[in-house]
Amino acid sequence: MKPILKTIFCLFLSITVAKASNIKGHVYDQKTGEPMVGASVRLENTDKAVLTGLDGSFEFKKVSAGPATLRVSYISYKTFSKQIVVLKEDNPSLNVYLSEQGGNDLSEISISAKHDGATENTARRLEQKSIQVMNVVSGRAMEISPDLTVANAIQRVSGVSVERSNNGDGQYAILRGMDKRYNYTLVNGIKIPSPDNKFRYVPLDIFPVELLERLEIYKSLTPNMEGDAVGGVVNMVMKNAPAKLQINANLASGYSQMFFDRKFLGFDAGSVNYKSPYEINGRSYNAKPSDFSTATVDYKEKQPAPNVVGGLSIGQRFLNNKLGVIVAGSYQNTYRGTNSTFFNSSVVDDDRISRITSMDYRQYSEQQKRYGLHGKVDYTLNENNKFSWVNSYVNLTNIQTRDVLTTNFSNADYNPAAGNAQITYNTRSRLTEQQIYNSTLHGDHIIIPGRLKVDWSAVYSTAKNDVPDETSVSLNGLRTNFNETRTTASSLTHRWSRNTDEDKAGYLDITYTADIAGIKVDFTGGGLYRDKQRSSFYNNYNFKPLVPASLYGVAFTNYADIAWDIQNPQGAVANSLTYNASEKTSAGYGMFSFKVNKLEVTGGARVEHTNQGYDLLFPAGEANPVGSQQYTDLLPSLNLKYGLTHSQNLRASYFRSLNRPGFYEIVPSKVVTEEYQERGNPDLKRAIADNFDLRYELFPNSSDQLLVGAFFKNIKDPIEYTIQADPTRGQDQFYSPGNFGNAKNYGLELDYIKFFNKFGFKANYTYTHSRITTDKTQRIRNAVSGDVQTIIVQQSRPLYGQAAHIGNLSLLYKDTKHGWDAQLAGSYTGERINTISQFVDNDLWQKGFIQMDASVEKKFKNNLSIFIKAGNLLNTPTELFIKGTNTENAGLPQQEAGSNETLIRKDFYEQTYLLGIRYKL
Repeated sequence: MKPILKTIFCLFLSITVAKASNIKGHVYDQKTGEPMVGASVRLENTDKAVLTGLDGSFEFKKVSAGPATLRVSYISYKTFSKQIVVLKEDNPSLNVYLSEQGGNDLSEISISAKHDGATENTARRLEQKSIQVMNVVSGRAMEISPDLTVANAIQRVSGVSVERSNNGDGQYAILRGMDKRYNYTLVNGIKIPSPDNKFRYVPLDIFPVELLERLEIYKSLTPNMEGDAVGGVVNMVMKNAPAKLQINANLASGYSQMFFDRKFLGFDAGSVNYKSPYEINGRSYNAKPSDFSTATVDYKEKQPAPNVVGGLSIGQRFLNNKLGVIVAGSYQNTYRGTNSTFFNSSVVDDDRISRITSMDYRQYSEQQKRYGLHGKVDYTLNENNKFSWVNSYVNLTNIQTRDVLTTNFSNADYNPAAGNAQITYNTRSRLTEQQIYNSTLHGDHIIIPGRLKVDWSAVYSTAKNDVPDETSVSLNGLRTNFNETRTTASSLTHRWSRNTDEDKAGYLDITYTADIAGIKVDFTGGGLYRDKQRSSFYNNYNFKPLVPASLYGVAFTNYADIAWDIQNPQGAVANSLTYNASEKTSAGYGMFSFKVNKLEVTGGARVEHTNQGYDLLFPAGEANPVGSQQYTDLLPSLNLKYGLTHSQNLRASYFRSLNRPGFYEIVPSKVVTEEYQERGNPDLKRAIADNFDLRYELFPNSSDQLLVGAFFKNIKDPIEYTIQADPTRGQDQFYSPGNFGNAKNYGLELDYIKFFNKFGFKANYTYTHSRITTDKTQRIRNAVSGDVQTIIVQQSRPLYGQAAHIGNLSLLYKDTKHGWDAQLAGSYTGERINTISQFVDNDLWQKGFIQMDASVEKKFKNNLSIFIKAGNLLNTPTELFIKGTNTENAGLPQQEAGSNETLIRKDFYEQTYLLGIRYKL
C-alpha cells in the first residue's frame, strides 16, 4: 500500500510542478533601445505584478501554464498589452518595446529635450556613438553617488586618478598617468581659464556636480579641438532645458568626524583687509603696524556649525518648444579638518638618503564656501537657425587656519628620553577666493539643407585667485620634561597675492557635405582666436617683535596683543610676482568625416600659433624682466571606428598634441611656499606628444558595457618640477620647472558595467607605465682628499603623478518598486611620485591608497526622497615617503625600525557624513 501511495503522491507532485513555470523578459524604449527601469509589468486577472530592474528585466515565478495577458505601462508611454501562452517549461524570453505617446509627431527638438541627457543610458549611448575615445559620467550617476564635486566624481572613470587638496577631497585630475598640467577643461565645449595662481589647469573641486547634466572625458582629439591635451580633456556639460516644467531641489546637512574628536581653530575672516597698505596709500607710503588688522591672528577654538549643502534648478520650454530656459544654483558650506605630520629633511654631506632635521605636527581647520550658478537660454528661430546663451559662475572660498608645532631634532637640546627639545609654534590664517565666470553666445545655422552649415561661438571668460592678507605668526618655545611652553615672539608676516585672467575668444566652424563616389563626406574648416590677459600682484610685509624678548604670559597672552615692529614699511611689492602677461592663440584646422559601410573615419590637421609673453612691473635685478615665446605647431589627427556588429566597435586613433608652459612657470620669480622656495624658468619650452589609442567596445544593451583599450604616448621635452640647489648658496633649495629629454607612457584600460535586475556593478582598471631619464645630483666622498664632491648621474623613473595601477569598483542596488538606490564605491590609486628631488633616490612617493565612500537614497511617492552620503569610510591617510633609510633617522618619531622607507608626511582627514532631502517635479 505504501509504495502505491508514494507513487500517486510523486505523480501528483510532478503534475503540480509541471503546471507552474517562470516568465522572464525585458522592457525597452522602442526608439532608443534603452532599458526601461521601473516600468510596471502585470499579468492581468492575477495578483502578479513587478517593476523592471536596472537592466529593464522582469520575472514572474510559478505562473500557471495556459493563456495569459501581459500588460506593461510606463508614464508618458503607450501601454503595451499582449496575449501570451505560458508553457509548462522553457518559456522564451519576452522583449517588450514601448513607444512614447504621440512619439511619431514629435519634432527633433522635442525628442532631444524629451530624452534626459543626464541618464546612464544616454551616457552609454554617447560612448558608443562618439568618433573619439571617451568616457561619460551621467548626471544621474553623480546625483546618487557619494560625490559633491566634479573632482571627486571624475575619480570613478577609468584611467583617471585625483590629486587631493589639504582637506582630503579631490582637486585635480590626472588622466592616463599624465600630470594635471597635461589636460584642459571645457564648459559645454568651451575652454575656460584657470583661477590657479600658478598653472593653467583648473581645480575641479570648484565645480559642484549639482550643475552638470553629464561629465565627458575625451581621451583622443579631433582637429576641431584645441591641441594642448596630452592626457585628455574634461568637458562639463551643464544642465539643459527639459521638455516640460522640471524642478529639482535638495537640502542636506552633515558633519566631519574630525570635529567630534577636536575643536575647529578659526579667525574672523570678515575683518580681512582685501587691499594692502601699498594699494590703499600708494607706493611711497610707509606702513605702520596699526595699518594691519589683528583679526587674522586672533584665533579662537570652537565647535563648528553643521555642514550645509543645497541646490535648486528650474527649467522649462516655452513657445511650442522653441524657447528653453533653465536656471540652476548650488551652495555648499562645509567644515573640514586635517591632522598632519611633516618631516623636514635635507641631504647632508655624502648621505644617500635625506636626513630628517625637524618634525611639524600640523592641524588644519578649513571652512569651504562653494557657490555655483548656471543659466541657459536657447531659442529655435526656425528649423535652420538656433541660438543659445550660456552663463556659468562658480566661486570657492577657503578660510583656513594651519596650526604647527615644530620639534627641532638638530639642536643639542633634543633629548627624547627626558622629554626635552627646542620647539617652534607657527599659526597661519589664509582666506583664498577662487572664481570662474564664462559667458558663451552660440549659433547653429543650416545655410543649405544637407549641404552647408555654420556654427560659431563668442566667448568671454574670467578667472580670479585672491589671497588677501595671508598672515603667519611664529613663536619660540621649549619642551621640558614633556611639558611644552611658549617663550618669546619670533616673527610675523602679512602677504597679499592676487591674479586675474581675462579671455576673449571667437570660434567658427563651417561644414560642407559632398557626395564623392556615392559616399557623403563632411569637410569642416574653421578656427579660433583667443586673447588672454593676466595680471598678477604680490606684496609681503615682515615684522619682528617691538621688544626682542617679548615674553609669552608677561608681554602678551593673545597673539593679537603682541607689539610688532615693521621691517619693510613699503612692502615687498618690487618683486617678480607683480607682472602683466598675455597670450594670443590663433588656430585653424581642416577636417574630413565619412562613413563607408561599417567604417567611420574622421581626420585632418590643426595649426596653432602661440604668442606668449610677460612684463615685470618692478624688476629687481632679474636677467629677463621682459620675455616672450612664439611658436607654431602642426597637429595632425586621425580617428577610426569600425562597427564589428551593431553592439561592437573597434577604435583606433592618432593625434599630436602639445603642452604650453604657464605664465608663472616662465616668469623669473622667487617665492617661498609651504616647504620650498619656488622659481620660474624663462627658458622653459613647450612639450610635444604623439598619442596612439586602440579600443574594443561591447554594448550588449544600452546599460551594460565592456571596454578594453591600450594607449601609447611619446613625449618630447616633458615639463617636470624638481628640487634644485641654489648655484651660489648650495645649502638653499628651490623648486623649479624644466624640460627633461623624452618620455614614453603606455598602458591598458578595462571598463565593465553589468546589471542584474536590482543589482549591478561598475568596475574599471588601468595599468600605466611611463619612463623618463634625467640628470640627478649625487654627493660622494673623495677617496684621496676625504672631501665631499658633487657628481651628476642619470636616473630613470616614472613621470610625476603617474600611478602604475588605478582601479574602481562600485556596487549598486536599485529597487524601483520601493524607491531604493544604494552605492558602495571604492577607488584604488597605486603609489606615485609626489615630489621630484634633485638628488638620486630621494624622490618623494605617495603610498597607494583606497578611498571608500557610500550613498543611499529612498524615494517616496510624493516626489520627495531622502539621501545619505558618507565619505572616506576607511579614514585613508595621504602618506609621502622616500624609498630608502638613513641611520641618522633611527629612533625618530614615526620612523619604523626595520622599514626600508623614510616617512616624510602623513595626513588624516577622517570620515564625513551628510543627510538630506530631495524634491523632484
